[in-house]
Amino acid sequence: MIHSSQGRLQDRRPLAVIDIGSNSVRLVVYEGVARSPTVLFNEKMMVGLGRGIVSTGRLDTQAVIRAVEELRRFRALADQAGAVSLHVIATAAVREAENGMDFVAKAEEILGVPIRVLSGKEEASYSAQGVISAFFSPDGIVGDLGGGSLELVDVSNESFDHRTTLPLGGLRLQEMAKQSLSNAAKIAREELRRVDFLKQAKGRSFYCVGGTWRNLARLHMIATGYPLPVMQHYKFDLGDLAKFLNEIAKGDIGDIDGIKSISKTRRALLPYGAVVLREIIDAMKPKNVVVSAFGVREGYLYSQLPEQERERDPLISAAEELAILRARSVTHARELVAWTDDAFDIFGIDETEEEARYRHAACLLADIGWRAHPEYRGTQSFNIIANGSFIGIDHPGRAFVALANLFRHEGIYEDLVSSEMKALAGSRYVKRACILGALLRVVYLFSASMPGVIQKLKWQKGKGGALSLVVPASHADLIGERPKSRMKILADVLDRPMDIIAGD
Repeated sequence: MIHSSQGRLQDRRPLAVIDIGSNSVRLVVYEGVARSPTVLFNEKMMVGLGRGIVSTGRLDTQAVIRAVEELRRFRALADQAGAVSLHVIATAAVREAENGMDFVAKAEEILGVPIRVLSGKEEASYSAQGVISAFFSPDGIVGDLGGGSLELVDVSNESFDHRTTLPLGGLRLQEMAKQSLSNAAKIAREELRRVDFLKQAKGRSFYCVGGTWRNLARLHMIATGYPLPVMQHYKFDLGDLAKFLNEIAKGDIGDIDGIKSISKTRRALLPYGAVVLREIIDAMKPKNVVVSAFGVREGYLYSQLPEQERERDPLISAAEELAILRARSVTHARELVAWTDDAFDIFGIDETEEEARYRHAACLLADIGWRAHPEYRGTQSFNIIANGSFIGIDHPGRAFVALANLFRHEGIYEDLVSSEMKALAGSRYVKRACILGALLRVVYLFSASMPGVIQKLKWQKGKGGALSLVVPASHADLIGERPKSRMKILADVLDRPMDIIAGD
């Protein structure tokens, strides 16, 4: 066994991926190949291999020296983390530079594994697969902005089509434009004008991939006072996005709130990222602009999964894994999923496919806070869920799942929730979080968080919309004052008569 900690899944074997980009070199060690991958270790260095490549045609000499030494460290770190395999990919700068293959030869000697230098189409394909793996039924254009290039791909559900690579990466664009942001805008506009499928995607989503755009999103969150600082599936507010991008694109960003949280090497490229994104929005006119924390690396991992594993729901997969690691019984959590299916059907609550998925996730995560002090279980569960590294869920969905578990522990008190979080969730999700939280507060008093009882509790319809929870005679001793009082709360939330009775 590689490790003894029970905080890790015992059937996983770590693997490492090194991504050699035009601006950064990054090592990510994953817990294993999984539908919803978990990061064990993550480190990057802003090297700038592609700096000056437009004028010289070569990788920057000093950057090569720094990168080679860093790769030596990354190899040692991968070994230290127990990675059973090491995968290395390289993108625009390495594939285009005259001395790119010389660098690859040196790097392969140090790393002891072959380096896969991705073509522009391969890079675009992996970016697309990264987004496909991270979103529920994505539909739109994926844009992956690196230091050397911009990849654009049309995605729809689990398929992708129409790929192109443009020379609009931050470092390259900065050099091509001779440090002029107005020139950069003209270059970006001209390059994007040639991409017919971008204009044809009007009214669909645009998915932002890459560190420059993620940092723009971080600044936008700070500027707007956004209540959930989670990058994955963050949607820019289109109402003020143009003004925000125009401000960044002026280049004078030294006094912008939050700028000190971004590395100095990244800051210089932010205006160029803003210029490119602004031109994409003008050309495409998307219905929304969404950030993806997943890109080429995760797309590469996704491509390694068996087809059956790729078809799994990443949100449910991650929620089940967290239940295995933190809940008293993952079997009990799975029983809750099926039991609440029946309950919501009896209650007459209509759900979209996405809403049902979120409810299932909330059930699977309903017991992850049990080791905390009773007074903090709700808050701890809320924070873990709201800020967790989940994929396949949007921010209102996160708010719903987190709120349902807050209410499950703390009671149905909407005053526990900030006005900002309520606004993020929306009234429909807040109401449903109250219903699910109240329902879980009832059923946990019968199950004691252990499996084997929940499926025996049945609903019986009465007159005038009344509902009774029927407890079998064999378990009638579980009926008591406290479950009845909680059932009254559920009845109030649903605004219908409800009680608990013993059955045959």
